Amino acid sequence: MQLTQCLHTAIIVSDLEKAEYFYTTILGISKINRILKYPGAWYQVGDFQIHLIHDSNIRTELQNSEKWGRNPHIAFSVTNLNEAKTQLLAHGYPIKMSASGREALFTQDPDSNIIELSQG
Repeated sequence: MQLTQCLHTAIIVSDLEKAEYFYTTILGISKINRILKYPGAWYQVGDFQIHLIHDSNIRTELQNSEKWGRNPHIAFSVTNLNEAKTQLLAHGYPIKMSASGREALFTQDPDSNIIELSQG
């Protein structure tokens, strides 16, 4: 077997409206139109897609509350990490800088799914 490309990741969310606000407005990811037979949304980042799947019963718990990068997460490259940090804090989203010392931070979406942003 030879994998050739990562196509998408699925993220379970309990409140689709709050999640869509986070991924569209805060992170600035482009939403794409795909017909779904259940509540959810699709987003496009370069050649990669994110699939939000709504499940009102889901409860995300951090496996490691001290080092957010040691939890399941999705990572994105940003052009300006300080600008991203300012945007997240201005909208009340928590952040933790990477413990490795590199130019990266971790935040949480409204369901506590971990998002990594790295300057790249």
